[in-house]
Amino acid sequence: SSLGYEYWSQVWKFTTADSPIEFNLSQNYPNPFNPGTIIKYSLANKQIVKLKIYDLLGKEVATLVNEEKAAGRYFIEFNGNGLSSGIYFYRIQAGDYVETKKMIFLK
Repeated sequence: SSLGYEYWSQVWKFTTADSPIEFNLSQNYPNPFNPGTIIKYSLANKQIVKLKIYDLLGKEVATLVNEEKAAGRYFIEFNGNGLSSGIYFYRIQAGDYVETKKMIFLK
């Protein structure tokens, strides 16, 4: 990749009986992580979703989601191989909903 390292992520949609669904970004688990972690988010309605990871200086290091998604609950498995140990932030933007959370990668 142009960022100089390879990472992978996989997105799944899952359903549960709870409703209604609200916009939400959950804390990644496990945290700290090495090398994999799971990030969950939910959408109250169909939105263009951007979910990106940034380093401590605010530089984008990965884009996990950048597309329209239907309302629902999703989880993403992210593998940080190639990242340096340290603090990172992941940020979701879905319409007017924006939230950022911190995660720690420990090798």
